[in-house]
Order: sequence, then C-alpha cells, then structure tokens
Amino acid sequence: MQLESLKVFCDVARCRSVSQAAQLNRMTQSAASQTLRQLEKHLNVQLIDRSVRPLQLTPLGQHFYERCRELVEQFYELEASIRSAGAEVEATVEVAAIYSVGLGDMDKYVERFKVEQPHARVHIDYLHPDRVYEKVADGTADFGLVSFPKPSRKWEVIPWRDEEMVLACAASHPLAARQSIRPAELAGEKYVAFDKALTIRRQIDKFLREHGTTVEVACELDNVESIKKAVEELSGVALLPEPTLRREVRSGALVALPLSGTRLVRPLGIILRRQHKLGATALRFMDLLRSAGDPHSPRPDGRQAQPGRNGAAHAER
Repeated sequence: MQLESLKVFCDVARCRSVSQAAQLNRMTQSAASQTLRQLEKHLNVQLIDRSVRPLQLTPLGQHFYERCRELVEQFYELEASIRSAGAEVEATVEVAAIYSVGLGDMDKYVERFKVEQPHARVHIDYLHPDRVYEKVADGTADFGLVSFPKPSRKWEVIPWRDEEMVLACAASHPLAARQSIRPAELAGEKYVAFDKALTIRRQIDKFLREHGTTVEVACELDNVESIKKAVEELSGVALLPEPTLRREVRSGALVALPLSGTRLVRPLGIILRRQHKLGATALRFMDLLRSAGDPHSPRPDGRQAQPGRNGAAHAER
C-alpha cells in the first residue's frame, strides 16, 4: 500500500468526488477508481458507499480517513520543509466558513499566510452555517468559521473576533446624510432582514425589541450579499457587520452608519472537532487568524473605531 494511494483516498473523502480527486492527483478518473478498489481489496473492507451522490464514507472509511489524513499531511509537511522554495507538493489547510467571512479581509489573511508559509495552501469553502458545522463534525474541514457559534459536545469553540454591526442604506436614502443612527429611529423603516432560521436574525430581533423598535420587514434573505443588493434595490435598510460593507462603502453604493448610544456586535468564532489533533499547518493558519487584528476592532485604549460615511474610521465621541 503506497502513500500515493492514501492521498487519493483522502482527496476522494474530502471532495466527495472521484473525478475531482483524480484532477488533484493528475490522473484519470479510471485510474483513481482503480486505486480505491485496490486499497479496499488490500484492507478487505468497503471504505466508500458508491450508491449515493455525492459519495459517502462508510463508518470504517470515516475512521480510516481521519487517521490517514494525519499521516499524509505529516509526510507532505516534512517533505515540503526539505524541498526548495519551488516545491510542487503543498500542505493544505481545509477551512469551512460562512459566506460573509469572505466579504471581509479573509483574502489578506490567506495572502499573508502564503508569504509566511510558501509551501502551504489554504482552501476555504464558503457555505451555509449548517454545512460549516457538518464539515467540521465529519472531519472534512480542519476547522470552521461561524458567527454566534453554538456550543456542542461535538466541537469546541474558540473566540475569534467581534464585528461591529452598523446600519446599511443606499447613498440616496434619506438617512444616508446622518453621521450615526439610534435604534429607535428605525421604527417604520423598510427593513431587509436575515432569514428567521439564522441565529443572527434572532439576535437582531432581540436587540430591536430591547430598544422598543418595530421595523417593517420588506424581505428575508439568508446571506449578506443578497441583503446588500436588496438594500440598494428596495431603498431599504439593514443591520450588517461593518467589514462586509467596506467594498460598497468605498464605491459609494452604500453608506454604513454607526449605531448611536448603544452597541451591537456579531461574534465570530473558530469551531474545532473535539479530540481531533490539528496538523501543524492548520494550527499555524488558525494562530494567524487569531493574532492578526482587524483595523476596526477595539483599540488598546478601549475605544471602538467606527466607519464614517466615506468608509474612513473615526473615534466615537
């Protein structure tokens, strides 16, 4: 049984696709399938349930994958540390994240990591929150990035950062000329809300109730990108994490108004499967995320930098 066979199996388990695994390993789909059959024959067990789509691992296959992945990653990390800077084989960090994380500064984290770890690669799947939890639980992601992380016996939660929630509105909206907004002033506004099934929706609803504010919900959507478009097209408003609005604020499409007299944050957390040891490369990337400060996070003096109408930060007075 060769290491290459184990890598093909791990790639099939991660991608849930023989064709994608074949592409990653520069082989034909037929050759990848034959490799899997030979591996199962060698072990005398069925590792993959081929009767469903996408492919699923059998219980024994899942157990084998969890241990094999550690072995394969350790070998390639060792190989990458010895090879020259032009190494072809890279250690890969698999991250599952909610869609809106990609709207912030995740690209900058990845680029910085490439500079610090030239032999490493970061692959991020942007998914619905439920799928993020699933990928962490089944081991197909090293760790996940979610908002309002839910405690569970299946995973542990490591706090990452808090993102300030601000009011988003179109540049043509009557409120756009304001420097800040009180929650009570949203009463009766045409509001674009998150889907009721999402935790962030429940937290925002609770926040508005605590401030005695009732809004007119114009529509409900399940992701930040769709909400931003609806805010612009419907001339509505929405409470959104400030980092997810920076692109639109810079272009002048939307305005981000700080909340006045109160604060609402979206906590982001890192979720890890319990009793699972992360590889060295995944640990390094997670440490980078935790150590790299967001320019709009609380400053050492305790004050929060707030976004102005032009996207620049100013201290709240």
